[in-house]
Amino acid sequence: MAAEEHAPTSGEYIQHHLTHLSNIESSAPVNFHVVHWDSVVFSSVLGLVFLVLGLFAARRVTSGVPGRFQAAMEFLIEMVDSQAKAIVHNATSRKLVAPMALTVFIWIFLLNAMDLLPVDLLPFLFQHISGDPEAHLRVVPTADISVTMGLSVGVLIACLYYNIKIKGAGGWAHELVVAPFGTSKNPIAAVALGFLNFIMQIIEFVAKTVSHGMRLYGNMYAGELIFLLIALLGGAFTFTAGGFGLALLQILAGTAWAIFHILIITLQAFVFMMLTLVYIGQAHDAH
Repeated sequence: MAAEEHAPTSGEYIQHHLTHLSNIESSAPVNFHVVHWDSVVFSSVLGLVFLVLGLFAARRVTSGVPGRFQAAMEFLIEMVDSQAKAIVHNATSRKLVAPMALTVFIWIFLLNAMDLLPVDLLPFLFQHISGDPEAHLRVVPTADISVTMGLSVGVLIACLYYNIKIKGAGGWAHELVVAPFGTSKNPIAAVALGFLNFIMQIIEFVAKTVSHGMRLYGNMYAGELIFLLIALLGGAFTFTAGGFGLALLQILAGTAWAIFHILIITLQAFVFMMLTLVYIGQAHDAH
């Protein structure tokens, strides 16, 4: 006799939703052969959505009274541009940095907003389309550390680029060994300080990059987990007073958390954008 199917436990339900659609199964904490296809697809699709929205706004722009969509886009552009002017003082650099900051803000907001969809909606549709009832699918790319760290590494590369462009290769190399502790006229002390300065600079770059990506990942992972816990209330539904009470609690809790989460996803996108501007602005400053 075949084993009877049983409903997943709370732990199994959460674990299933926290597992990516990957090219290979791997239990290793770090495996560079694993590709999270769900993160790749959703990030790419939402990036395309951003491009379409931008083209739509550009083609409908008018010098007269703007519509709501144009007004919203103009507000975002002016907000990002004012922040870029306050942080990055090189006008030439801002021609690239300001659009990049705008892209970072809107793209990350769209990635974060996937958390507002019902947690079982897209996984359920994917399972039926694929014909695999056990298929995995995570729909929030910024709850994937590989995505957030990829974004932060991209910011690091931009910082290294502007360090070399603004200060020159020699000037930046000199800065790496004289800041933050300075140097000395004594040759032995100068070598020791140079080595210490270099180590501190590398630690600073690594710390900025890791904290930049981990901050976004940690907040979005926690938000996703809370939505899963709220969804479990519906899984305990029965045709009893307690069951209806849990269903009502799920609706109220889900609605309240979704409304609050709108603030979180916007704030996290804004913080990531601001740190991007700050780090690139620091790359323009001489020590």
